[in-house]
Amino acid sequence: MFETGIQLRRERGPENVFDFSLGNPEVEPPDAVIAALRRVVEENRPRSHGYMPNAGYPEVRAQIARQLAAATGLAFSDEHVIMTSGAAGALNTVLKSVLDPGDEVIVLNPYFPEYRFYIENHGGRVVPVETAADFLPDPARIAAAITPRTKALILNSPNNPTGRLYPAGLLRELNAIVRAPMIAISDEPYRPIVYDGITAPVTLSLVERAVLAWSWSKAMAIAGERIGYLAISPRLGEAAALANACTFVHRILGYINAPAIWQHVVALEPDATVDVSLYQAKRDRLCGALQAMGYDAPRPEGSFYVFPRTPIADDVAFIAILQREGILAVPGAGFGRGGYMRLSLTIGLPEIERSLPGFERAIRSARAAR
Repeated sequence: MFETGIQLRRERGPENVFDFSLGNPEVEPPDAVIAALRRVVEENRPRSHGYMPNAGYPEVRAQIARQLAAATGLAFSDEHVIMTSGAAGALNTVLKSVLDPGDEVIVLNPYFPEYRFYIENHGGRVVPVETAADFLPDPARIAAAITPRTKALILNSPNNPTGRLYPAGLLRELNAIVRAPMIAISDEPYRPIVYDGITAPVTLSLVERAVLAWSWSKAMAIAGERIGYLAISPRLGEAAALANACTFVHRILGYINAPAIWQHVVALEPDATVDVSLYQAKRDRLCGALQAMGYDAPRPEGSFYVFPRTPIADDVAFIAILQREGILAVPGAGFGRGGYMRLSLTIGLPEIERSLPGFERAIRSARAAR
């Protein structure tokens, strides 16, 4: 898709190509984040660019632990927090720590495709479980998929690609399913990005055997900085052992440390978030226009993705029709759910407006060919 975009821009000019494929924030980081970065750099403290303990700076981990304790009411300490190279680093660290060859990890279809590689990187086996018709997890299906080799269930709310937000009641139902030695890994880079005044439930409060893979990349629009953390629930009976394993794995996988400067920046401004109303405005305009054209395009509750049904069953073929209109989208088949497409809201509102005639021509073309 990236190479196709380059080619189309050469052929048609960049103003005639509309890239809905990448989840790369187009907004700039909040002013508070840039101000904190300047403060940290100008302090020029000794060894501020050197190695630190494998789990990250203790004072930064303690700050995050206090924040987690306030949000969950749980007895978090710095020993439960490991600074990581984004949520991907956190996911790989915990999966390497818990998986033996042949162990199983449940993923909820449709799912972020890199989960498969993360699991298989460490000898695990991917077990896809279909979600309900509304893309919410189906506890009965998940329970039926659990075997003695099941080590983890990956949760992702707000979800990539669907934008669904898992409600608190559903998370409580999942809590009844996740039993030792199984853990729930909650991948939450989009939790601050929710719409319509909704507050996202805190998974760590509702699922006892949970660990949190967090990243500031989306909320702060700093995707290239790769800064996040892994938080292990104090309610896990094996929390100390898992934290020790993850700290060791963090080293042997080569994630020597999360970026030193950015650890201090996020400790100063842990809750800084881009203006979510900008994404909501784009969501409303795009979904409203697509629905008026006849697309089945529900408004996401969070994240910055829209996951419409394609007007023909062959989503890959429809993506090719969109490409002829200069529109780049990702087929749902890439997420395990054919017949859909993912559109990213990280494109600018003016580009969305200019793309709309192409979407309309594409759906007319697809209907005419049926």
